[in-house]
Amino acid sequence: MEHRFDDHYTEAASLQNLMVAIAQGGQEGEADYVRLRQALIGDPTIEPLLPIFVKTCRTKLQFWGYIQPISKTYKGRREHIYGAFQRLLDFLERDGRAPADKNVTGVLEKFDAEHVHAAWAKALERRTADPEGAITSARTLLESVCKHILDEEEVAYDDKDDLPKLYRKTAEKLNIAPSQHTEDVFKMILGGCTAVVEGLGTLRNRLSDAHGKGKVAARPQPRHAELAVNLSGALTQFVLSTWEARNER
Repeated sequence: MEHRFDDHYTEAASLQNLMVAIAQGGQEGEADYVRLRQALIGDPTIEPLLPIFVKTCRTKLQFWGYIQPISKTYKGRREHIYGAFQRLLDFLERDGRAPADKNVTGVLEKFDAEHVHAAWAKALERRTADPEGAITSARTLLESVCKHILDEEEVAYDDKDDLPKLYRKTAEKLNIAPSQHTEDVFKMILGGCTAVVEGLGTLRNRLSDAHGKGKVAARPQPRHAELAVNLSGALTQFVLSTWEARNER
C-alpha cells in the first residue's frame, strides 16, 4: 500500500515534537522514537531531506548524546530541531510530489538498484531549491536505469558512452527503437522519446552543474528543472515498465 504524504507529515511532525521533548529532559518512549524514525527513513524520496541527527541517532539515548552539546538551553535545542526539520515539513506540507512523481516512485519501488532510487530522490528534492542539481540528477537517473538494464541483459557498453548512446542500446534491446517499428504513429512516438533523451543531454550540458561556466552563463530556473525531472521520470517509467513486461512473458 502506498504511504501517503499526509501520513509522513504527521510522522515527521510527531518525531520533531518527540525530539523536542527529549531535548528538554522528557522521558518519552523508545518505541515511539524508533517507529517514527523508521517510517521516515524507509521512504527514499524523503530520505535526503531528513535532518542528519535523524539518520545517525538510532535510539533515544543516541539523540540525547547528540543534542546535549548543541546548546545549554532548552530554547537553543528547540530552535536547532525546528530548523533542521523545516525543509522536510515544508516539502510534505505541499504533498511533496505531483501525481506523476508518485507514478514513477511506484515503478521504482519494484526496482532494487539503490543508486537509481537515490538519483530520483535527489531530482525531486532539488527541483525548486537547486535547479542545476535537479537537472544533473534527472540525467543520472535515466543513465543509471539504462546501464542497469544493459547489465542485466548482458549487453556491452562503454563507460564513456553518453546518455543518447546508452538509451539507443537499451531501446533496441527492449524493441522500442523507432527503426524497429513500421507503423508511422509508433515510429513518431518512439522517435519523440529519442529526441527527449538527446534534449536532456543538451539541457544538462548547457545548464546543469556538471560543467564549468564562464562569466556570462544561463542559469536554470525551477521551471527548467521541473521539465527535465518530469521528462526523465516519464521515460524512466516507460523503460522500466517495458522491461518488466518483457521479462514477464
